Amino acid sequence: MKRKFLPLIFVCLSVSATYAQTDTTRNNDDIENQSVPTITLTESELEEGSQDNDISTLLQSSQDVYVNSAGYTFGQARFRFRGYDNQNAEVLMNGIYVNDAENGRPVYSNWGGLNDVMRFKTNTSGLHFSDYSFGGLSGVTNISTRVSEFRQGGSVSYANSNRSYRHRAMAAYSTGLMANGWAFSVAASTRLAQKCYIPGTFYEGYAYFFGAEKKFNDHHSLGLTVFGSPSRSGRSGAATAETYELLGTNYYNPNWGYQNGKVRNAKVGYYHQPRIILSHYWDIDNTMKLQTSASYMFGRGGTTALNWYDAPDPRPDYYRNFPSYYDDDENMFAQLTNEWQNDENKGLLDWDHFYFANMKNLYTVTNVGGNPNDSITGNRAKYIIEERRNDISRFDFSSRLSKIFTDEIKMVAGVNYMMNQTHYFKVIDDLLGADWWLDVDQFAERDFNDEDYIQSDLDNPNQVKKEGDLFGYNYLANIHKADAFAEAEFKYSKVEFFTALKLSYTEYWRDGKMRNGKFPDGSFGASDHQRFFNYAVKAGVNYKITGRNFLLANVAFLTRAPYFRNAYVSPRTRDNVVPNLKSETIFSGDLSYFFRSPNFQLKITGYYTEFRNGTEGTSFYHDELNTFVNYMMTGVNKVHYGGEFGTEVKISPTVTATAALGYGRYMYNSRPSVTITQDNSSEVLATDRTVYIKNYHIGGTPELAATIGVKYSAPKYWYVGANANYFGENYVTINPEKHTVEALDIFVVGDPQLETILGQEKLKGGFTLDIYGGKSWRIQRKYTLGFTASISNVTHNTKIATSGFEQYRFDKTNIDKFPNKYYYMYGINYFANLYFRF
Repeated sequence: MKRKFLPLIFVCLSVSATYAQTDTTRNNDDIENQSVPTITLTESELEEGSQDNDISTLLQSSQDVYVNSAGYTFGQARFRFRGYDNQNAEVLMNGIYVNDAENGRPVYSNWGGLNDVMRFKTNTSGLHFSDYSFGGLSGVTNISTRVSEFRQGGSVSYANSNRSYRHRAMAAYSTGLMANGWAFSVAASTRLAQKCYIPGTFYEGYAYFFGAEKKFNDHHSLGLTVFGSPSRSGRSGAATAETYELLGTNYYNPNWGYQNGKVRNAKVGYYHQPRIILSHYWDIDNTMKLQTSASYMFGRGGTTALNWYDAPDPRPDYYRNFPSYYDDDENMFAQLTNEWQNDENKGLLDWDHFYFANMKNLYTVTNVGGNPNDSITGNRAKYIIEERRNDISRFDFSSRLSKIFTDEIKMVAGVNYMMNQTHYFKVIDDLLGADWWLDVDQFAERDFNDEDYIQSDLDNPNQVKKEGDLFGYNYLANIHKADAFAEAEFKYSKVEFFTALKLSYTEYWRDGKMRNGKFPDGSFGASDHQRFFNYAVKAGVNYKITGRNFLLANVAFLTRAPYFRNAYVSPRTRDNVVPNLKSETIFSGDLSYFFRSPNFQLKITGYYTEFRNGTEGTSFYHDELNTFVNYMMTGVNKVHYGGEFGTEVKISPTVTATAALGYGRYMYNSRPSVTITQDNSSEVLATDRTVYIKNYHIGGTPELAATIGVKYSAPKYWYVGANANYFGENYVTINPEKHTVEALDIFVVGDPQLETILGQEKLKGGFTLDIYGGKSWRIQRKYTLGFTASISNVTHNTKIATSGFEQYRFDKTNIDKFPNKYYYMYGINYFANLYFRF
């Protein structure tokens, strides 16, 4: 048996050597979760153009010429700082962690539209010392909503764009600190678009903010912040190259169609999760301060999706709907090609068909709710719109003490606690003309002839569900986390250095509210608690060669508990955890040279980061096993290394030139083990299956990004600038199952198909050009009227794919059946803003 697999192992290893030491894929992290760039500046931040030149310490990202130059321009290509996932960037608000509890990523949309009151932030990039927390690998941002520090006055603005929304209106007013010791601030906004850049998408967003602070005396103040940002948005999806070629556009969206002549999107996100923060500011003396905050966040979240039973797959981009599926049938190939190219409805959802099918499906259900005397007859839904909900209830506490011992020594210490509960469930959003939906598992119904086994809720079997009813799954994700950190910073004439330590405890468990028929003993009630103790240490030094030349070095070692999202095999149905679940270990270091003079700044950085023992999981339909499976990889190691270059040259008092370059390699660095279980049973389909992905690119972000810019700032309050950019070395994220011996067992060494299967596609790079400008007028020395505008991708380069991924569905008998899917950068797009401040 071993001899049979030896040639296949040799194939995996030999093909890997062909691809720049590529071993032979990755976990299917939702591509949407990868789309938010780590480095992002809003239009308002560009308008303000913070130019803080105080360099009492260089360990501040406001002095990072690379970040300042690259921050906005690289975001359009979904660039991620050093290739890191966003879970490595900490975001705080008044000292409270606001990263998502289940996956660690910041959720910027929770305060979207509140630019005017969320712009007061302190940023620290990378591993540098922070006054607010230990920080993440990408750095830390603390947003301050202390309204006594807000400028007295107000602003109104209107913006127009063709990006994520068409119209935006904002208003804000702050009293400043009044004579009675009170300060207040309010803000509101709306962002609307019936049609966004991608066809079939829309946006409807609102935001509100209220802040109050009472200063009792020179030592104590109490602040209250309340804000929220409810939004509804129609989502877009990735598509194959064949789709884009047939339609002649790279912005096809499979999620929508026409209903009664109006655009309707099946994937609509609706989120409203407001937050309340109460903060106490205690200036103990001139050298010691204590800030303590408590926060409560709550609200609803969810996204709708199509579901169907005993009916053809309704998705217009289903693989059997394309000409390529009929390569051996010339007539069908020609017919489908003609339909895709000439019938505008071919690539759209057929809403009329859904209603027709539902209203012609008379059906009788017996034993309703487990009552043998109860039955119901009506039109059973074949198609529905369901909403997959994730409602949140979260409490946070933070307390941070800072102490200045001498002019040379400062210390910061703090504690944090989070208690998060997320309620996961589904509800019927729209029956599409049917009378009800029968709540059973159609996959289990196909595979098992057992009435109990197919029930979603065994304690209430054969439930018929109406609009608004809960069905399918119902569980709570409970997460508790506590940490304590301490940092010390030392500043001397020739050298500055710091050290930092963090200890943390993480505990989580699943609490099922529905007894699933497939897993009656592992789906209902509280599961075993998973507990992790972790630590992190880091240190940094800034050696001042001269008053203008500096060397900076940082190093960190930390362990991190696996996130809840990656810990469970299938939390929808049961409480089984991933085998061999353990904490991830991370090592990171960087070395920089910095030069600063009045007219010239330069920074060059090299970095190296290793992630070890990571855990990644996903679920998908496995064609060879002919069932829906849970796919869990453990022992996932990754390495990120590269360099950064940034410079700023003041050519004249009015002209400034900038340049930035980021180039790295972000690779898998191990051969993980995979466990595959059947989603509809507890059967383990594979254990300790080796995945040959060492030296493959992680993908999802450009590894090469560069920009050169010039800006003219006129003495009479107007400016104009331009940036030329290049993005390249971007790779699709790979399907790990294609890189196993079992996936290649029908091929022989030398088969040309192996190169196609094991190769990793590099996406096409390209150039873009951005221009921007603005003008402001002072009126009666009291008011400011201003205008800003930016045009991105002026050359309308629509051929740059910002990301792509290999589909997890893979048929080794027809390797082209499930081709890669892609997202593309917007073509020419703009943002224009008119504002008035008083």
